[in-house]
Amino acid sequence: MNLYGVRAIYNFEMARMRRTLMQSVASPVISTSLYFVVFGSAIGSRMGDINNISYGAFIIPGLVMLSLLMQSISNASFGIYMPKFSGTIYEVLSAPVSYVEVVLGYVGAAATKSVILGVIILLTARLFVDYDVLHPFWMFAFLVLTAITFSLFGFIIGIWADGFEKLQIIPLMIVTPLVFLGGTFYSIDMLPEVWQTVSLFNPVVYLISGFRWAFYGVSDVHVGISVGMTLLFLTACMVGVWWIFKTGYRLRS
Repeated sequence: MNLYGVRAIYNFEMARMRRTLMQSVASPVISTSLYFVVFGSAIGSRMGDINNISYGAFIIPGLVMLSLLMQSISNASFGIYMPKFSGTIYEVLSAPVSYVEVVLGYVGAAATKSVILGVIILLTARLFVDYDVLHPFWMFAFLVLTAITFSLFGFIIGIWADGFEKLQIIPLMIVTPLVFLGGTFYSIDMLPEVWQTVSLFNPVVYLISGFRWAFYGVSDVHVGISVGMTLLFLTACMVGVWWIFKTGYRLRS
C-alpha cells in the first residue's frame, strides 16, 4: 500500500476544501439552516408530534441526510472530474499508485468533508431545535457509512460525466427527488397503503429511516434492513468502481 500516494491525493483534496470554505461549508450549512427555520420553527410549531417526536426534531435526520448525500456526491464527482477536465488524470494513472489507492485518496477526502459538514449541521440544528441522540455510535456509523457510499457513487458520476452539466443531472434530477420523497419531512406510515409500498422501492427511505432510528429509536423500516440496504448499495458502488478501472472506462481516452 503506497500510503504516500494516498496521503498526497487526500491532502490535495482537503486543501481544496480549505480554500473554498464559503462554497464547501458555509453555503450548505446556511441552506440547511433555512430549512430548520422554515420547517422546524415556523411550520413545525403549528404541526403535531410524529411518533411522540416534535416535528422540528423529527426532520433533523432527514435534513442532515439530504446535505450529506448531496455533498458526498458533489465533492467526489468534482474531485475526480477536474483532473479529467484538465488532463492531469494521466499523471495520476501513470504514477506508482494502484487504483485502490487512487480511490482511497479521492473518496476518503470526499467522505471526510461530508462527515465534517454533517457534524457542523447537527451542531447548528441545536440553535433551532432541541433533539436527542439515543444511539450516538450508530448515528455516527450511519453518517460515515452513508458518506463513503455516496462518495463512491459521486466518484462514478465524475468519471462518467463528460461535461460540467452532467455532474448535476443525477444529483438534481434523481437524488434530490428521492430524498424529498424518502421520508425527510414525514413518516411513510402517514401515506396511504399503496404509496407506502411504492416508497419501499426508494433506497433513500432506508438511509433516512436508519439514521432517524439512531436519534429517536423509531423508524419506518427495521434498522437491520436499513443497514443491509446501505451495505448493498456500497457493494454495488465498489463493483462499479472496480469495473471502471478494470476496463479503463472514460479514463484511457
